[in-house]
Amino acid sequence: MSIDFLLLMKHEMTLIVIIFVLMFLKLGKDRSNERYMNIVNALLLVNVAVGFFGNEDGVLFAEMFRTNKLMVLEKNILNVGMLIISMQSFVWLKTHKHVPEFYILLLSTMLGMFFMISAGNLLMFYLGLELSTIPLAAAANFDLAKRRSSEAAMKLIFSSAFSSSLLLFGISLIYGTTGTLVFSEIPLHLNNHPLQIFAFILLLAGLAFKISVAPFHLWTADVYEGAPVAVTSFLSVISKGAVLFVFVSVLYTVFKPLAGAWYNMLFILSLLTIIIGNLFAIRQDNFKRFLAFSSIAQVGFILVGISGSSAFGSASVVYFVLIYVFSNLAAFGVISLVSSLTGKENISDYKAFYKTNPVLSWILTLALFSLAGVPPTAGFFGKFFLLFAGAGKGNYLFITIAALNMIISFYYYLRIVKTIFMDENATPIAGIAIPLMPRLALYTCIAGVLAVGFISYIYDYIHSLSSGM
Repeated sequence: MSIDFLLLMKHEMTLIVIIFVLMFLKLGKDRSNERYMNIVNALLLVNVAVGFFGNEDGVLFAEMFRTNKLMVLEKNILNVGMLIISMQSFVWLKTHKHVPEFYILLLSTMLGMFFMISAGNLLMFYLGLELSTIPLAAAANFDLAKRRSSEAAMKLIFSSAFSSSLLLFGISLIYGTTGTLVFSEIPLHLNNHPLQIFAFILLLAGLAFKISVAPFHLWTADVYEGAPVAVTSFLSVISKGAVLFVFVSVLYTVFKPLAGAWYNMLFILSLLTIIIGNLFAIRQDNFKRFLAFSSIAQVGFILVGISGSSAFGSASVVYFVLIYVFSNLAAFGVISLVSSLTGKENISDYKAFYKTNPVLSWILTLALFSLAGVPPTAGFFGKFFLLFAGAGKGNYLFITIAALNMIISFYYYLRIVKTIFMDENATPIAGIAIPLMPRLALYTCIAGVLAVGFISYIYDYIHSLSSGM
């Protein structure tokens, strides 16, 4: 029993051990920030490696906790993203006073996400969601001397509290109408009763806040802009990816009997999210706000894939999140480096960036191409599979509108490429020496952006796992 427990909860136990190690290091003798970060990165690398060995399917605690190969893969993707963010944060954290606290907050958030992904009970799901939210709000306020960082944390807390209250109200109604909170038992009691539909709408609204679905997206740009770049990266990739993994699982298993109702909801929400994300992204000059609205539009495309309600839909979402981790973190890696060393975060600051920083310019360009869905980057294949999955319902008008919005997104991504390579600037950003850790992180992201699209086995493997859901 103890061996099964350790194997099934391997990811969670590893994170708990790392958090305790970091706490003991904090209580011990003072270490330089660089040495501390090297220790943390080594532990995170071990954490990534451990996730690929000795994985088993099973349930614990009367189905409160469950795991399978697809959930293991999802956790591994998040672990890789966390390691990349840690390496990219090297320059920023090197001079910060609270390095241990930064890692403890983010790893505590990761722990909550892992419990949320493996939840087999609505109460466990809610507890995991709260554990992943509260430390993240504190991390958003990590630049204590900056007022906008405090403002970002406050907006994140308020929006999270409101969305959590909606979720909890929906969960209570689900329990009242079904008499159970266990995921495997809830579908047996769903019969499209109006109260159950209303409860699902509350759950959908609560989750929509977490992944910035329009019209529940209003907090996103302000929080992204105010939080430190490393925390913004985490919010954009790790936090959003974890909730999307859970979102697909809950829709396809727990609320499968209500598929007819939630398809119509996703149809409206996805188009609204894509259009609003695109229109507002065009107007942005701050890079973090730009990537905030870009991420909103990307979520709209993910909803298109989810609406297909099939193994293709599940596989396309996991595949796209994997691509999104590499693409978005490549862009944020460049922005983090430039922001840490120069303090510049606006798109207009990047005029003639190529003249002084050709390597960073090409990395940023490839990341933007992938986010736009330009072949042969992985982002093209990711969006293609999402649209293909969404077309499974035969609503070709829906797919056509979504595809046309991809063309609109080309404009604002290529506008930045034009700024970097073609615009004139008498005083461009000076040449930046890329330290080892951020360099490794950026090269890893670019390798991922190119490799994930060309190695067909990756999608085939994800699809095989999704077919067994």
